[in-house]
Amino acid sequence: MAVMLGSMKKLESHWCYEIQARFNRDCMGPDQWGQQCQKDRQSPINIVTAKAQLNENLGPFSFSGYDKKQKWSVENNGHSVMVLLGNESTIAGGGLASRYRAKQLHLHWSAVLDAGSEHSLDGDRFAMEMHIVHEKENRKEAQDPKDEIAVLAFLVEAGSKNDGFQPLVEALSDVPTPTMSTTVKKSISLSDLLPEEEKLRHYFRYLGSLTTPGCEEKVVWTVFADPIQLHKDQILAFSEKLYYDKEKRQKMEDNVRPLQRRGKRVVFRSGAPGPLLPLPLPALLAPALTCLLAGFLQ
Repeated sequence: MAVMLGSMKKLESHWCYEIQARFNRDCMGPDQWGQQCQKDRQSPINIVTAKAQLNENLGPFSFSGYDKKQKWSVENNGHSVMVLLGNESTIAGGGLASRYRAKQLHLHWSAVLDAGSEHSLDGDRFAMEMHIVHEKENRKEAQDPKDEIAVLAFLVEAGSKNDGFQPLVEALSDVPTPTMSTTVKKSISLSDLLPEEEKLRHYFRYLGSLTTPGCEEKVVWTVFADPIQLHKDQILAFSEKLYYDKEKRQKMEDNVRPLQRRGKRVVFRSGAPGPLLPLPLPALLAPALTCLLAGFLQ
């Protein structure tokens, strides 16, 4: 997950991915990242599904504003393609102790269809991974929050054409190099990008970090078990149309951080399916993340 939130200061401007470091000695590859990147609660990780502990507090999410269609701003930030989401969409429920507001989404990918995701399930990686990044609305709840940011992570595999993604795929041609920006030509919503509602009930949860410098350990991760499908041509468009540099010398691909050690952290899986929770967030879910944090910090 790239450092793209407006509230985050610019860190390590010369950091780069491993594939870039092979050709550019002036940039710092993942093994040289500083800040918090060498700590012990880092992301991404491999999720061993059979070892994930059932947590019945991890129920369905409540999505607000996810169905609102907009003509989003899209930009190439030199590490990924980023979509600015404004401030109109929020999530609650899902075992989160607060409401979170969507700020941006971005993706990670490879030209190889089993090497583009940051997280892996049982050692298997996917063609892409999409991160929808949310900030906690009440950020004064803790002096040292471990859950200041909530990321919804969606794995992507090759399959049938995804019409919901097509406006974003078409916008890639307008942002080939860093600092370029454009607006999608057709209004789309976050819901257009996601699997059907039933598949959003099955997910994994753990506490981790940003996956780019400074790797701050303040992220509550939700990794959905059911992947999104895009056509192979839609997936490859990201590698074919985007570049890491303004001179178009290196195509933007393999923008993934290597897997990190899980250590003593517990990965949880969501509970049995149930009805969607109404808004506002019921009080019974408020202690859920507190319990998770207590387990992680033992």
